[in-house]
Amino acid sequence: MFRASRDDASRDRENVLPSGTKAASWANQEPGGRERNAGRAATAVGGRKAFGVLQNNQPLQPHHKPVSKEVSTSGFICSNENSVPLPAGKAPTKQSFTIHVDEPDGAPRRNTSINGGNAASLTLKSTVLSLGNCKPLAVNECAADVSFDSPMVLGMSISSDDEKQVNVNALPEYADDIHKYLREMELKCRPKAGYMKKQPDITNSMRAILVDWLVEVGEEYKLQNETLYLAVNYIDRFLSSMSVLRGKLQLVGTAAMLLASKFEEIYPPEVVEFVYITDDTYTKKQVLRMEHLILKVLSFDLAAPTINQFLNQYIGREKASSKIESLSMYLAELSLIDSEIFLKHLPSVLAASAFCLANYTISRTSWPRSLAQLTGYILESLMPCVMDLYQNYLKASEHAQQAVREKYKSSKYHCVSIIDPPHSLDLLLLKQ
Repeated sequence: MFRASRDDASRDRENVLPSGTKAASWANQEPGGRERNAGRAATAVGGRKAFGVLQNNQPLQPHHKPVSKEVSTSGFICSNENSVPLPAGKAPTKQSFTIHVDEPDGAPRRNTSINGGNAASLTLKSTVLSLGNCKPLAVNECAADVSFDSPMVLGMSISSDDEKQVNVNALPEYADDIHKYLREMELKCRPKAGYMKKQPDITNSMRAILVDWLVEVGEEYKLQNETLYLAVNYIDRFLSSMSVLRGKLQLVGTAAMLLASKFEEIYPPEVVEFVYITDDTYTKKQVLRMEHLILKVLSFDLAAPTINQFLNQYIGREKASSKIESLSMYLAELSLIDSEIFLKHLPSVLAASAFCLANYTISRTSWPRSLAQLTGYILESLMPCVMDLYQNYLKASEHAQQAVREKYKSSKYHCVSIIDPPHSLDLLLLKQ
């Protein structure tokens, strides 16, 4: 059954990834002997890597740039029926800028127009002349008040030897309020679960190829994991509202990664770097215009709660080991690839299920009682999502996309992707 799905993914890859570009081909050997080609997704050019092109209607020859100048409007079909176009032949009128001066209540409004410029200049001159007649204050008048009631003295006496040391690793008092707020916001920033059924030209396999490529981009530029999660959230929310042709899918992913980098990273990569990783398939102008379009579709709401945010809260509260933390991150990141299965679950549920499965795999313990009190999730309610993650965990080595598995083979993540999954799940038989 899984071999057939892999064949379908191979056909999608042939439609999406051209073989004539300078990006190397993707390894697709038989199960058991199939290994990821070290140079399959990148070709060294000037010390950098150019990743594969996710489009099929603009094949490029090596060392040539595309002649496309702007984003084709035919690549996107707005599915919002409430949008009202402007009447034909009528351009929007520009609003003039007005300087608003704050005035006290009841005070007459001053004239800031051009005609009132003379009066304003006369007032300014008189003010300057009056300031010129001011005399310096006496020394005893500007002396600081050093009485015991002075706030300056109180501020200086804050530090003392008896002051308690602050534990930066301790959970703040408002941690529960933060979790409550994120639980409310995840409902507002949630993409539609079945949006791919309304897409006329792209499939779940094409989206999986795109996310797999973004994982490699994040590793190449050493981006934060949260940047990847935000980019995937932007892509899914954008595709929930807009129909996109397959030739523009990589452009959507590139602009979403650029937006997430600007939001999350201290030093985000330049726009030209994101143009380069597409093998110069798109221009800088196209990437920036797509970034603008994504912002408008998302209503500039970029602070979306992700699986990674909830997972960090659970790990910090439970003080889990580094191996359980890495395995939880691996299972959560695997869920980004297959949207058809995991978009129906909330990010908080996915994070809780990933932590529960990782905790069982490493230490053979169940869902902790402290996290059950924090989240309100009992083990029975998490089991459907845990089973989905478990099935995905079992098939990870045979999946068509291997970027996440290769990423978590490194010692940085304690090589958790090579840990064998448990043969069976007996979570309900364990005591919490």
